[in-house]
Amino acid sequence: MTATVLVEQPEPNLSPQHVLREVFGYQTFRVGQQEVIEAAIAGQDSLVIMPTGGGKSLCYQIPALVLPGLTVVISPLISLMKDQVDQLKANGVAAECVNSSLSRETLIAIYNRINRGQIKLLYVSPERVLMADFIERLQQLPLAMIAVDEAHCISQWGHDFRREYASLGQLKQVFPHVPFMALTATADDATRIDILHRLQLANPHTYLGSFDRPNIRYTLVEKHKPVSQVIRYLETQRGQCGIIYCGSRKKVEMLTEKLCNNGIRAASYHAGMEVDERAYVQEAFQRDDVQIVVATVAFGMGINKSNVRFVVHFDIPRNIESYYQETGRAGRDGLPAEAIMLYDPADIVWLRRMLDEKEEGPQKQVESHKLTAMSHFAEAQTCRRQVLLNYFGEYRDTPCGNCDVCLDPPKRFDATEQVRKALSCVYRVQQSFGIGYVVEVLRGMQNIRIRENGHDKLSTYGLGRDHSHDYWVSIFRQLIHKGLLQQNITRNSTLQLTEEARPILRGDKAVELAVPRLDTAARAVKSDKLSNKNYDKKLFAKLRKLRKSLADEEGLPPYVVFSDATLIDMADILPTSYGEMLAVNGVGQRKLEKYADPFLDVIQEHLTGHG
Repeated sequence: MTATVLVEQPEPNLSPQHVLREVFGYQTFRVGQQEVIEAAIAGQDSLVIMPTGGGKSLCYQIPALVLPGLTVVISPLISLMKDQVDQLKANGVAAECVNSSLSRETLIAIYNRINRGQIKLLYVSPERVLMADFIERLQQLPLAMIAVDEAHCISQWGHDFRREYASLGQLKQVFPHVPFMALTATADDATRIDILHRLQLANPHTYLGSFDRPNIRYTLVEKHKPVSQVIRYLETQRGQCGIIYCGSRKKVEMLTEKLCNNGIRAASYHAGMEVDERAYVQEAFQRDDVQIVVATVAFGMGINKSNVRFVVHFDIPRNIESYYQETGRAGRDGLPAEAIMLYDPADIVWLRRMLDEKEEGPQKQVESHKLTAMSHFAEAQTCRRQVLLNYFGEYRDTPCGNCDVCLDPPKRFDATEQVRKALSCVYRVQQSFGIGYVVEVLRGMQNIRIRENGHDKLSTYGLGRDHSHDYWVSIFRQLIHKGLLQQNITRNSTLQLTEEARPILRGDKAVELAVPRLDTAARAVKSDKLSNKNYDKKLFAKLRKLRKSLADEEGLPPYVVFSDATLIDMADILPTSYGEMLAVNGVGQRKLEKYADPFLDVIQEHLTGHG
């Protein structure tokens, strides 16, 4: 066997299909990849919207290997660049990144290799690529293409606007004849238009792929006792990798401590930690040394880990784009994954309050619109995937069958009696207390505070003792959703009646609600079935152990060696020769040469032992 040689002038017959198969080890393109690749090879500018895990990277990596010259990839994070370069090198591709962490000697060595045409892909930050001396260096080189990853950062209408990205349009003026490719997983109509305008792309080929991630199950649960809910869920996910997002650093540290105290290995990650601490946690997570990371939104864009099985939102995000991007870090290998959100309407009220304190202007209006859309998603009583896709302008006629609403549709009932009790109790306590206290009065609880306030003498005291605490909390939250009650965030989230509540209190109007779902943790059902293939589970476990050992020897994340999906394919096909190993999805020529022997040995030994 001979390694694929990737030189300055490629072989005349080096087609995209050849590179896909021989270098990356895939037999077929994913939806949309081939047309984007062909447009780039034809010299056309492109805007590519593809879901996370949809194969965006190959859209510029394959043209980079087919075309003569250097492809420059602009990426926002050092960790993201390093991860991409590690994976390319594992496939035998000549790739490097230049960033502030490199020594002067290393930089000089990389530049010398570039000048000799020995590097095909160069990853850089937006700050560096705009430096005058760097642009001057690029002007001396034959450029194949310039790719802008995470392109939503360019737009002021995007959820992650970065000022350094907004200036990248200057490059098009300097390199008018070099094809540009802008790629992102999250961009609504306004963001897409702004990307094209700011990058000055001329008649671009636009590929708008589906935003659907069918392997991710979306589930929302009411937040009652969130720490306990998370712990119970994690107990069903032993041995799996996951990310838990919290709305503040304080919550991150609190939850991490609680998990560790309950025997769950977890690590914190937030912007208040030292740089080397954050790097250590990220590296440990990439290498499967830490399986659960509790983090703020500071964690994630640099994560390209393929075997994340779940993402939990301890708090609701500020917008659907963030939710989509963060949940999209699960299931990048195409295997089943879960996205769980714990939801309390008070969280939306708090976020709205924080937003109200900002200066008036277009940005505030955009954020307000996005927060409203996030609230609608959380309160949806129809297929959650349909609501999510509709936000991005993608409409589906049929429910997905893989979200909490589809799998356990809400049952409706005439709740007029319960609602009148609830609203009356709010009125009787003079609209001066929050949900928890009003529920205690309704249920006739004996405590000092209720007695001191004289609320044990109210006509509504004990009217709701036939239902549980969680039942009434669910009723009150639905009344907030329906606009019959509002929470005053300036007065400790006290409940207040709205005008819409009056006809119900008078008995002039009936109310229908969803039957409260009380066992919320049980709604996130663990699926042991990672694949529909009838693969050998014991062999899969052995292959994962071997992969971890090889990865540790090389200082690489395990998925850079092979993804879980590739190992499942091996445990299904049971290859015993090089030829059969090449038929496994994700095994290219370079990885065959490097890793085939130890994996074939484990497979052969397993088959022999099982007769």
